[in-house]
Amino acid sequence: MNALNAFLFVAFPYAAVLVFVIGLAIRYRHRGFTISSLSSQFLEGRRLFWGVVPFHVGLLIILTGHLLAFLVPSSILAWNAEPVRLIILEVSAFAFGLSVLVGLGSLMFRRFTESRVRAVTTRMDIAVEVLLLTQIILGLWVALGYRWGSSWFAADLSPYLWSLFALKPETEAVYALPWVIKLHIFGAFLLIFMVPFSRLAHIFVAPLHYLSRPYQQVMWNWDRGAIRDPNTAWSRARPRNN
Repeated sequence: MNALNAFLFVAFPYAAVLVFVIGLAIRYRHRGFTISSLSSQFLEGRRLFWGVVPFHVGLLIILTGHLLAFLVPSSILAWNAEPVRLIILEVSAFAFGLSVLVGLGSLMFRRFTESRVRAVTTRMDIAVEVLLLTQIILGLWVALGYRWGSSWFAADLSPYLWSLFALKPETEAVYALPWVIKLHIFGAFLLIFMVPFSRLAHIFVAPLHYLSRPYQQVMWNWDRGAIRDPNTAWSRARPRNN
């Protein structure tokens, strides 16, 4: 059992981070145009909104909460020292977890029921979504079965993660955790491992430059009405203004 724990929580995390860094760099260098996520809104967009918005908003907030518990554990513990604030934090986190679950469920239903979306689906897409679904269910399970997760994350898991960065793994607290939490931790590192091989890579090329970029102006240099009459089903001229 100790050997298995050492592999899951020492060897594999280092391997996952190494593959993540090297694999993402190689992919960006040689296959840069594959980094961004393939947009499928033009294939079927009616159900996309109800999947994308709750999924991404909920996931962003959940990941931010995990990151804060890792970066500033003392601040999280100080916040949780007041029972009312602790309950607000836990209930809010669980609500956003449900939001992620509903959004991902909608996206998976759309992927498997819409033929045009299914045609551009790869095995890796399915594997990533199944793993994400498993992670969300495990996270909600942990939140219900092992209360006050923000506190014990900051007290136990944050030192473990920092010890990995320091190359001095301290795993005693992790080894003693219930298997559900262990699976959730391993699943997180598995997702990191899969980033260079999947569409998860698009997380790191967010188009933030659009926030400060000037508006793009589109100018027509021909008479659109003469090229193609939008009131007719077809035109003699080749359409250039679709």
